[in-house]
Amino acid sequence: MSSETPTISAREQRKWNRLSEHMDHFHQGFQRDFNNIYEWADGSFNKRGLSLSRFLQQADGLISHLNMHHSIEEQYIFPKLAVKMPSFKGEHIKSHKGIHKGLDALQILITKYKGDQTSYDPAELRTCLDSFREVLFRHLDEEVADLQGENLRKYFTLAEVERMMM
Repeated sequence: MSSETPTISAREQRKWNRLSEHMDHFHQGFQRDFNNIYEWADGSFNKRGLSLSRFLQQADGLISHLNMHHSIEEQYIFPKLAVKMPSFKGEHIKSHKGIHKGLDALQILITKYKGDQTSYDPAELRTCLDSFREVLFRHLDEEVADLQGENLRKYFTLAEVERMMM
């Protein structure tokens, strides 16, 4: 018996990849926002018409959006996937913890800068972002890969995947 999965139609493939594509949409946004904050930290946010206050609000937004995204995943999505996929009760939860350690440090800096804008230090902000960039980006990519149809087919039926809400 062959261990290869049977060929499926393009329509079925789209159904299988729905979760991955949906998640990838959010993850690309997080990567873009993270990279913008990192790039603009040198003060080039001014060239984009942003004040320091507005720039710090964008960093706050990234923190808030990632926290909300991970909360939804951990409460509603991961438990369903973890029933059959060990990575969603182990590796991905561990990655979230590493990411949130970085987000907590970032929140402390943002709060400090908002309280005293003269304390703003681009190098300090970038060092903080660098401290969790690898775990964040690796996690975002691995989660999307784990949700690709080819991988899901190893664990679930299409009917099960179609019932999963995101």
